[in-house]
Amino acid sequence: MYTTYSFQDVSVVFSHPFFGRYLAQGEGLGQITIGMATDRTSHDVAADGTVMVSKIAGRNGTVTVQAQQTSSLHKWLLRLYNYLENAPASAWAQLSIVVRSPAMQDYHECNGCSFLKIPDKAYQATGQQVAWSIMAADIFQTVA
Repeated sequence: MYTTYSFQDVSVVFSHPFFGRYLAQGEGLGQITIGMATDRTSHDVAADGTVMVSKIAGRNGTVTVQAQQTSSLHKWLLRLYNYLENAPASAWAQLSIVVRSPAMQDYHECNGCSFLKIPDKAYQATGQQVAWSIMAADIFQTVA
């Protein structure tokens, strides 16, 4: 028995109600990483050794998108960032990101997304990837 993974099967959709949508399915996309920020549990230990377990709500985290510096994906994210710089504050965190991997039956929905900053960009002999750091207020993950 074996399993197969292919990054070509992964699709990422960026959506903003005032700016539009962008579908990334390999073109210029180097890597996407989704990380949770909030620890979901905490243990408090009393002097007698009794453990009190707390369940903590919170599905916020980060989405890091690595894209080739000459890609249409990077250019679209930069245009979106520049648009949001001058848009009303209410538009800042209305970006949503959906990541699908049908082969792995993974689905991530990231809402309330906002840019941490414009990525660092290196100029050198060969083209590079730039890393967009995006914070998400709510990350939902499911496996079909």
